[in-house]
Amino acid sequence: MAYDIHLADRIHRILKDKKIAFEEKKMMGGLCYMVNEKMCVGIIKENLMVRLDPEIQSTVMKKPGAREMDFTKRPMKGFVFVEPMGVDMESDLEEWIQLALDFNPQAKKSKK
Repeated sequence: MAYDIHLADRIHRILKDKKIAFEEKKMMGGLCYMVNEKMCVGIIKENLMVRLDPEIQSTVMKKPGAREMDFTKRPMKGFVFVEPMGVDMESDLEEWIQLALDFNPQAKKSKK
């Protein structure tokens, strides 16, 4: 299994409940949720990937399970991984997703 299917189901349900238009894309060996054609949240193995405002990154790094996204072997500004213990509670997962949704309007689209 390349990514946590149970976590994918949870994310899918939260986005649907919030009435967010999104697209699921398999990429980077995981699953990514695109909102407004921009990467918003995703799953790499069992970790949640969150794209958020770089200005709050150092603050959210203090939350349980949060760590720098080092997918490319270097920390990526504006992206964090959240380990399973940090999204075990539904309210925690919803909070992480909301941080990503809050930043989405300011996020830049990837080059095609």
